[in-house]
Amino acid sequence: MSNVDPAPDAYTSQTTTAESTRTQPAATATTRVGTVVWGLVVLALAVLIIIAQLGVVTLNGTYVLIGLMIGAGAALVVGGLLSARKRDNGPTTGKS
Repeated sequence: MSNVDPAPDAYTSQTTTAESTRTQPAATATTRVGTVVWGLVVLALAVLIIIAQLGVVTLNGTYVLIGLMIGAGAALVVGGLLSARKRDNGPTTGKS
């Protein structure tokens, strides 16, 4: 048996290359308005179906769908406007 150490690892923890010292901007995870709105629509529809099946109230399917679509449309428009407003806070350069 020999007392020779095996080859050192190819990866060293003290890398001084330009690639390792470069800082990456932190990515911000934002929720999409459409995903939240459609999730709420599906949840509301499920709750309404459960309520109708329990016999608590009688629902007209046409009116329920119209109400859900009006609510979802309004939520998408308002969410889109708020998202655009938040995104456009940077200074303008005057160039198009």
